[in-house]
Amino acid sequence: MTINKIIAPFGTWKSPITANMIADTTIALVAVLVDGADIYWLEARPSEGGRVVLVRWTDEGPEDVLAPGYSARSLVHEYGGGAATVSSGTVFFVNFADQRIYRILPGAEPYPLTADNDDRYADMFHDASRDCLICVRERHAGDAVTNEIVAVDLVSGAPQTLVAGHDFVSNPRVSPDGQNLCWVGWDLPDMPWDAATLWVAPFEHDGSLGKPLRVAGGDGVSVFQPIWAPDGTLLFSADPEGWWNLHRWDGNQLTIVHAMAAEFGLPQWNFGMRTTDVDDAGLIVTTYTSDGVWYLAQIGALGLRAFDLPYTEISAPQWVGDKLVFIGASPRQAASLVVFDPISGNTDVLRNAMSVDLDLNNFSVPESVCFDTAGGGVAHGFYYPPHSASHAPAAGEIPPLIVRGHGGPTGVTVSTLSLAIQYWTSRGFAVLDVNYRGSTGFGRGYREALYGGWGKTDVEDMAHGAEYLVAAGKADPSRLAIRGGSAGGYTALAALVFCNTFSAGASLYGIGNLMTLARDTHKFESRYLDLLIGPLPETEQLYRDRSPIAHVDKFNCPVIFLQGSEDRVVPPNQAEAMVDALEERGIPVAYVLFENEGHGFRKAENVCRALECELAFYGRVFGFEPADELQYLNIRNL
Repeated sequence: MTINKIIAPFGTWKSPITANMIADTTIALVAVLVDGADIYWLEARPSEGGRVVLVRWTDEGPEDVLAPGYSARSLVHEYGGGAATVSSGTVFFVNFADQRIYRILPGAEPYPLTADNDDRYADMFHDASRDCLICVRERHAGDAVTNEIVAVDLVSGAPQTLVAGHDFVSNPRVSPDGQNLCWVGWDLPDMPWDAATLWVAPFEHDGSLGKPLRVAGGDGVSVFQPIWAPDGTLLFSADPEGWWNLHRWDGNQLTIVHAMAAEFGLPQWNFGMRTTDVDDAGLIVTTYTSDGVWYLAQIGALGLRAFDLPYTEISAPQWVGDKLVFIGASPRQAASLVVFDPISGNTDVLRNAMSVDLDLNNFSVPESVCFDTAGGGVAHGFYYPPHSASHAPAAGEIPPLIVRGHGGPTGVTVSTLSLAIQYWTSRGFAVLDVNYRGSTGFGRGYREALYGGWGKTDVEDMAHGAEYLVAAGKADPSRLAIRGGSAGGYTALAALVFCNTFSAGASLYGIGNLMTLARDTHKFESRYLDLLIGPLPETEQLYRDRSPIAHVDKFNCPVIFLQGSEDRVVPPNQAEAMVDALEERGIPVAYVLFENEGHGFRKAENVCRALECELAFYGRVFGFEPADELQYLNIRNL
């Protein structure tokens, strides 16, 4: 049936995808936990102030395990992760408000296990044979931050230090026979994806550890997610050949499980990240990414066999008996908790991150693009054309373009359904989501192509991506916006300063002063810039040269800043210094501060407000009237 669409300018289309809908009807599926035959998961709910709830699947459907007032969220490394585990029906979780570990016995209320102090915990493993919880502890004493692996006694709550001496540790896991502990450690200036080492040590009779053995990693090799197989061998991803491939250690020899030019690992920004599991018979299930698409596969005696599934992103796979549970998403399906039968091929969705049904005709389907960039390089991305089920442009009109840069910068963007992108495309914007050089998923060489070049290499790729679409007639050269959050916000600001491609920008908790970032940031990222830019103090001038705030005289277009008041990763003073400088120069600038928000917006009302402010901003600076009823936005100098 032919539908007569309303002809209207790009940017003015009325869309069923509202900011309130995104804030109120979507959740984030954070992690999957399996306890025997029981499936649990963590979900972050913007409608409850960003509370992270542990949920259990029952015969009647999902059931909240955490009552209101509790939120399972760790602050170790500031980014957290690994905030809950379940063992034989007993739940352990880190409560966000006080960072204490709480225990929930079956049928009982939560009660605190650890002391009420400034310690933080994450990445827990229940060691039933020693009646303790082995986990990562981060201790804050003034400006000093210490990260160790400890064993928390389940009776007294007293912690015993097991592993010390590394700047950072993760993945403490006890072997099936209870005799050994493995863990991953890394030290500054490396990030875990640069060089991380895998260690194994035997337990002594008193519960302490004997002499540790370095199994793999370090010296330019990264290790990700060690997991014990039932036969006592150790599986993990490592990248000695430039790709995170699966390896096995049998106690004596190290071998590669399956070699291919694909990534079986992830940049470990959070605890609890996983791509691999192994069942009681030793059958491996794993996810891997190639050319921006994720696959689910099993590895057995006949090698690797990928499953035919309708998902382009798959994460957190785990065995549940003879079935698998994972989080899957695609360009037309929001992230879902999926149970998959590898024998029959049947899938069952237990939970969907989006609780509202929308006509698929409203969704823009992304196109994978590669484009030439500076220095003879190639960059990757996903192009989303403007699309609406009810509206169309006048013949010959070319759409405005929003170029998005992901955070990290060691990160990646994927092609899965994002209402935060469809919000724009359904109103008549084109969107280019860029995996600039430095992104993950394309091997170590591509990941390290940003080293020494942050603020230059990524900017080149963002600008070349926009120009590629302009040349193809898919973007209006006079209405090119760049936006990003955190590291992506820095890229956006740097692009506005160091090239003349863009005519507007949006920085969400982005970085304006690299020297301030190096001085003020937290321990986990305290030496990150050594590789992205250069070591201090030797390269201090380069930091100043690459800082947008040092070049406010080069800004020639409007900018909006969206910032959380409690952000410790990128403190508000960076945004405020930029805003003041731009206002003084007469550049149109808007600044919206969100009280009690940290690095990223978690509360529904703030998620909504941020989107609507950005839309209002583009409407004013690009000269169109959005169909939405928006609050007034104060744009100084305009």
